[in-house]
Amino acid sequence: MANIQTMVSTAVAKNMALAEKSYVTYCSTCHGEKMQGNQANGYPNLTNVYRTRSKAFVDQMISQGKGMMPGFPQLNKATKESLITYLFKETPKEVEGQEIQVPNQPPYKMTGYTKFLDAEGMSAISPPWATLNAIDLNTGKYLWKIPVGDEPILAKKGIYNTGVESYGGPVITENGLLMIAATKDGKFRVFNRFNGKLLFETKLPAAGFATPSTYMAKGKQYIVIACGGTKLGTPKGNSYVAFALPSFFETRKN
Repeated sequence: MANIQTMVSTAVAKNMALAEKSYVTYCSTCHGEKMQGNQANGYPNLTNVYRTRSKAFVDQMISQGKGMMPGFPQLNKATKESLITYLFKETPKEVEGQEIQVPNQPPYKMTGYTKFLDAEGMSAISPPWATLNAIDLNTGKYLWKIPVGDEPILAKKGIYNTGVESYGGPVITENGLLMIAATKDGKFRVFNRFNGKLLFETKLPAAGFATPSTYMAKGKQYIVIACGGTKLGTPKGNSYVAFALPSFFETRKN
């Protein structure tokens, strides 16, 4: 995924309130100067966060991060409270004995990752937009390379094998199965790891932007994937899906 990156001045207005200054310093790069976000690039709008989230949730997000957002555990209590005050559109409170942390910054900063998209909201570079690759670690040469995933908009038009933006890796079994979800199209796929042949695919209740796990129960092997969706504009999910490995999944090198 190609991105357009823009540098802007980090100068902060001298008459800016401390709460706003905290936001501009730590949050505006991704969420915008006016909290408008950038949905196409995965940065949520924060203008109404005070209506949809609790202060405790926002405090935890600032400290620990989640998904694409990094945590800021280094911020002191006064700085976090000033950020929350600004996000919740409240009148700032003076905190005795503590100062807002506004670090010395270089003269310019990046405005965030803006995806290079076409007029239809798809990657503006030529497909495939994602590939699954097998590499011989002894030689460094590709054994095989295939597109992974289908862009949903194009799939409805009968255009497949475009590859699609993905978040998550595969798990491989001893007998040569390669299993992966990760794709925006919300499918779970099983490949022959020796040649890349697709053996099985199914639609998940929500996109599985995660790496599967495998476990044994009563002598049978299972694969489980977390289906959370949400990223890349996909519907939100809240489930785990487990598959039992059937005996017909036998793979061979040829």
